[in-house]
Amino acid sequence: MNLPLKLTDRKRQAIVDAAIEEFRVSGFESTSMDKIAATAGVSKRTVYNHFPSKDELFAQILHELWNSSMAQEHQPYDPAVPMREQLLSLLWKKMAMLQDSYFLDLARVAIAESIHSPERAQEMVTRLSRKEEEATAWLRAAQADGKLLKADPVLAPQMLSGQLKTFAFWPQVTLNQPPLDAATQKKVVEATVDMFLAYAN
Repeated sequence: MNLPLKLTDRKRQAIVDAAIEEFRVSGFESTSMDKIAATAGVSKRTVYNHFPSKDELFAQILHELWNSSMAQEHQPYDPAVPMREQLLSLLWKKMAMLQDSYFLDLARVAIAESIHSPERAQEMVTRLSRKEEEATAWLRAAQADGKLLKADPVLAPQMLSGQLKTFAFWPQVTLNQPPLDAATQKKVVEATVDMFLAYAN
């Protein structure tokens, strides 16, 4: 059972949410702490009590994006479970994250800022790349078990993830399209897995 957030925690979250909204609309450089305070419904002093600078506030957004990606439970390769079943499980977890509205908001801010100031978002890009390495480890384990031998262990996980993001991430982040409905999610996940297996087997 989740306990209600304390007032100070609610204010902190309101500030982060307001920053996400303002960074999305105006960009990092054009967003002031005054505007964030107004959107959050708190005083500017309260904002600075939680985040001494705008850079620290942006760092918190990146931290939450990282935590969202890490919330996915790691799924090790299981030789007793059929390939298709394991891949479907992997991609459904990925799909759930990519279609989460809060994750998408965080990603929009981080990606937009990485275009204007690559160094500011470089740490996050590096961290998310490490997260993708879990899929590489899974694939290498499958290949050691004599499965998916045609797949390149470096390229294949990127291909698998990229196919999913083509439909379930980039249109939502860059074109502000709505999340996929349940039926379309199912089609995308199953088609991605079946295409991958046809390539890798």
